[in-house]
Amino acid sequence: MLMTIGISSAQSAATQAQDAGQPHPQAESPKTKDIAPEEIIRRFSAKETEFYEAWMQYTYHQVAEVRVLSVNGMPKHETQTTISDVVFNNDGTREVEIKRRAGDLHSVIYTMNDEEVINNLQPFALTEKELPLYNLSYQGKEKVDELNCYVFSVTPKSTKGKRLFFEGKIWVDDRDLQVVRTVGRPVPQKKGDELYPEFETIRQMIDNAYWFPVWTHAESQLRFSTDTVHIEETITYADYKRFGSKTTIQFEPAQ
Repeated sequence: MLMTIGISSAQSAATQAQDAGQPHPQAESPKTKDIAPEEIIRRFSAKETEFYEAWMQYTYHQVAEVRVLSVNGMPKHETQTTISDVVFNNDGTREVEIKRRAGDLHSVIYTMNDEEVINNLQPFALTEKELPLYNLSYQGKEKVDELNCYVFSVTPKSTKGKRLFFEGKIWVDDRDLQVVRTVGRPVPQKKGDELYPEFETIRQMIDNAYWFPVWTHAESQLRFSTDTVHIEETITYADYKRFGSKTTIQFEPAQ
């Protein structure tokens, strides 16, 4: 978004995950021995690769709501809601099909980069292919609802080029070694021009196998060169269904 968008929590992670489905039965799982951070990274990155490949084989329903709450401290009531379905074409290609877009934003301009953030950067997946592009630092262990998690800070080694990267933290379940929560923002950001808020994404186990995103939220004061805009964004993901074809899937991002 030029005067743009991204995500932090208005509801607790516990409430969101439980509203979306049943929590992971961490309390019943066997105790996991501590392992070296390098080994945790290697193993969860392999899981992230598996997750991403599986996620690209699923259809789902997505609702993205963007709200402008104030501009320079003056209340605003601007909302834009985009309802989409991620579907597969007859040739096996996967695309985001916009079903309806309602409302209008006047204080900010919604750009193709915002579409890219919503549809591709979120959820952030630190796959084996992406791993060499980032520096990771182990931050210790924290509890997320019933889950005991390893926490890592994540920063891109370089932000050169046209693509967006993730900068923030990830929480890795110490039983399955899968990412269950991410908090961060897209980078690079063009100071005073094209800005993205920090976002939080919560994942939930789908089909008793994969931790897929169910909820993403952001709320930030974005300080553009001319105005400060208080923005809020919520994205929900639902109705996950595995695509039945064994055709090789190619995802075509919006141009």
